[in-house]
This record gives sequence, C-alpha cells and structure tokens, in this order.
Amino acid sequence: MRVEIREAAAGDVRARVDRSLRPGDVVRTDDEIRVGAPDLPGADGLRTAASLAARRLRPDGGVLAWRAATADEVRAVVEGTAYGAYDAGLFKDGYAARPQVTLALDAPAELHDLARRQELVMRHVDAARNLANRPANDLTPEALAQHAHAVARDHLHVEAHGRDWIESHGMGAFAGVAAGSPRDPQLIVMRYEPPGVRADLTLGLVGKALTFDSGGISLKPHLRMQDMKGDMCGGAAVIEATAAIAELALPIRVLTAVGATENVQDAGAYKPGDILRAANGKTIEVINTDAEGRLVLADVLHYARENGATHLVDFATLTGAMVLALGDLYAGWFCTDDAFAAAIERASASSGDLAWRFPLHPRYRRYIDSEFADMKNASELREGSPILAAEFLREFVGRGPWAHFDISPAFLSRKRPDYALDEGGTGYGVRLIVDLAEELR
Repeated sequence: MRVEIREAAAGDVRARVDRSLRPGDVVRTDDEIRVGAPDLPGADGLRTAASLAARRLRPDGGVLAWRAATADEVRAVVEGTAYGAYDAGLFKDGYAARPQVTLALDAPAELHDLARRQELVMRHVDAARNLANRPANDLTPEALAQHAHAVARDHLHVEAHGRDWIESHGMGAFAGVAAGSPRDPQLIVMRYEPPGVRADLTLGLVGKALTFDSGGISLKPHLRMQDMKGDMCGGAAVIEATAAIAELALPIRVLTAVGATENVQDAGAYKPGDILRAANGKTIEVINTDAEGRLVLADVLHYARENGATHLVDFATLTGAMVLALGDLYAGWFCTDDAFAAAIERASASSGDLAWRFPLHPRYRRYIDSEFADMKNASELREGSPILAAEFLREFVGRGPWAHFDISPAFLSRKRPDYALDEGGTGYGVRLIVDLAEELR
C-alpha cells in the first residue's frame, strides 16, 4: 500500500461507509466501494471498513480514495487500507507482479504528517507479517539476523552472535534450547542511540524468535504444527518496531535483543530432567522442552538489563493457555511498575493493539519450585500457566520496570473478520511499541 495525500481524481475508486448496508457488507461499482459500517467500537469500525474496501480492490489494484477529518480517522483509514491490501502469498507465482493498492487520502493539512507517519509504521507492520509468514526453511535464525542488519539506518547499529558466543557468555538456557538444531542460533542486538536524548532512560525491547518450534522431545500435537513457523512473531515485532522508531527519528534510546533459534530434536537435544544454568547464575530444571520460549527469554532479558535497559518489555508467543483465555484478539500482559503500565495502557489504546493486564503475585512462584534446581521451567499442574511463565521470567529481569506480553493475536490459525485478517502473521506489537516509544520519550 502507498499513500498519496490529495483529493480524489478521475479514475480513483471512491470509498465510503454506507450505513444503509448491513454491517460489513461491501458493494462495488466501477467508481465506488461502499462498506456497511462494522459494528465495532471506536476507530476499529472505520479501520475495518477501510480494510474491507482495500481487500475488494486488491485483486485488480488501483487507487482507493478516502476522506478523513480527524486524527483518529486518518490513522484508521491508513492502517485499515494497509491491512486489507496485504497479501500473504509471498511464495506464490507472480507475487512480485501482483496489482498494487494506493490510498488517496483527502485530509486537513495539519494531519498530513500523521498520515505519513502511519504509512511508515504500517510498512513495518507488513514487514513483520512477511517475516512471520516465511517458512522455517527460508527464515532461519541467521536469515532473521541478516534481515535485522538490512533495516539498519542512521543511529541504528546491529550485531548478531552465534552459538559459540552464546555458550561462552554463559547463556546456558538459550544454548540448551538451541542444542538440538544444526541451525546456528542468533542473539540479535539492535542499538538505536540518537543524539540529545534523555540519559536516564533506555527502552529495552526483547523478542522471542523461535523460527520453528516442534516442542522438542516433548513433541507438540501434529495438528497445525505448520503454524509453529510463527513462533518468532515477538522477535519480528521488536525488530520492525525498532526500525520504525529509527526511521521516525524518535528521540529515545532503544536497546533491542532477540533470541532466535529452532527447537527441534536430534541426539544432542535437551531433555526433560536436564538442569540448565542461565547467564544470571540461576539453575533451571527442565520439565517440558516445549516450554522453551521462557528459557530463551531468560538469558536475553538478563542481557538487555545488564547492557543498560532501564525500562524493559518483552514480546513472545509464549503460552497456549493465553490463547484459551483471550483468543485471537487481545494479548495478555504483566507489569511490575504501575507508572510504566500506565504508559503501556495509553500506547495500547492509541495504537489499536489490544492488550489486557494480568496479575503478578509472588505466591505464584511456588508453581515453579524445584527439588533439584533453583526453579523448573513449567508446572505439572494445568493451572495459571501464563502467570507462572511470567513469574519464571521475573527471575531474570533484574531491577527496574518490566512488562511481559504474551501475544496470541500475533499469528492466526483462521481468518479474523476485523481488519480482514487472513491466517498467519498480523504484525501485532509494532504499532504498540512505536506509540510506547512516543509516550516515554
């Protein structure tokens, strides 16, 4: 999707909400697309209408003309058009030559910068979706690191470290998960350090990037295992959000760290009953090799805090129980600091990336008590799984505000009608992180 800021012209397809139609119905004529007002709260109704209009135009391509009068309408139309224009068929014949959708936006002059900002953000949302939709034989940990290098620009430095470096720096939890794969794991580090920013604040972004997760020896059920290529959506979100922050030249220091690996089986794979030592010195009894994401995050969170993150937030497709609790719409999140949480709440509301805060409480720590190590990575009880996972992670975040996002909406196993979302990656988290950076700067 490309945005042109102008009035509608001859040949454009004008789009509008038509309240005489049933919610979500779309009627197309030669020069107009009318969408029945979706029955959704706030800006999501217009965002979904714009998405449905773009989806109708996508097979033929062309220019879709919308009018927007307020900041909320501008954001909704730009974002919705991008969602509807997105095509997940990256590996289909003719993908490169597919028709393109252009948005002609008629908006007040004072909102033009906002429209350009949202076009840029949505470009990075689309990039995160592309990463999630690439198969594991194409998007390896090293390929993800190469992508991070490719998005570097002014004041954004990228480095990546492989298996030998990870092991030599005592990241035994991360290395344990990676032990079964011949693919070299990668700790991807991005540092955005623009001039003239606050010296006392560094936003730390941590992402889980399991480019494929079979469950390891604790094998997952075979049904929909192909979706486990999307277990790197947290890493995709923080990489693309960091790139967007740098491209927008936001005045905030950012340290981003992504743990990328596969979780698969061979003779060297880690096993239930193994005890791993994390970089902060704590030992972990492995109960379930499919509770691998928290092991990777343990070492990466510690790295980010030790390297200067004052405000730390991680994004991960972490627990199936969060999917059961909130489905494919809201992410669940946890936070240790109410002031930081308030900024996150505002960013969630403004961005449209919906999130619901869950409780942290030290009494949940008993779920991961171990007889043999400082803790275990899972519980035999089917109770409070997302919360005990958060309590596990809290053991590795050090001092300072921290939030953990369990992002089940980041990868869909079925279509979702709002935003006309197809199966696969949604780019969840990119919009929220950019708005959070705006809140904190």
